[in-house]
Amino acid sequence: MKEQGMTAKDRPDTIANPWSVRVVAAQIPETGLHRDIEADDAARVALAKIAGLRAIESARASFDLTPGRDNSVHVRGRVSARVGQTCVVSLDPIESDIVEDIDLVFVPESQVRELADTVNNNDDNDAGRDIPDALEPIVNGVIDLGRLATDALFLGIDPYPRKPDAVFAPPASVADPEDHPFAGLKALKIDPNSPRGKKPVQD
Repeated sequence: MKEQGMTAKDRPDTIANPWSVRVVAAQIPETGLHRDIEADDAARVALAKIAGLRAIESARASFDLTPGRDNSVHVRGRVSARVGQTCVVSLDPIESDIVEDIDLVFVPESQVRELADTVNNNDDNDAGRDIPDALEPIVNGVIDLGRLATDALFLGIDPYPRKPDAVFAPPASVADPEDHPFAGLKALKIDPNSPRGKKPVQD
């Protein structure tokens, strides 16, 4: 995934997530848990609207969840999607494939700040602990794989999609102002000796 340091505050949590697949962290077996998920038609339509896409043709993800120390959960996975966009050059409709890898560690909300402070302060007592750079919170004991997949999908969207053969054509050259039919009037001036002051003479 392009930005593994993404945290909960970076997500559009104020928007209802249409693709939600919740896993209770306490119910993950010690041997781990594998989950394959796929967004249904309604979820894809809603996601496309939120992301400003023409459509999301498919969106699926595969996850492996492994419980660790301190009630943490290591989540590895991959999200793949096919989205409909508009070429920024030709304005033609195009299809784009998105593939994003995920490798994150989730911990209970109460531990996120504590572990982050430990890393920042370089506590000698925790020198032997393997603390990842980026931590995600387990909110109310739940990890939402759908939300995680949505984050990865949105991060993978190309904001400036273009067709492989699209070529930008510069606008036609603007006519020289000197070629304007009335441009010749600039060569005329008022004769100051004219009684009426309006007689044009050539320079």
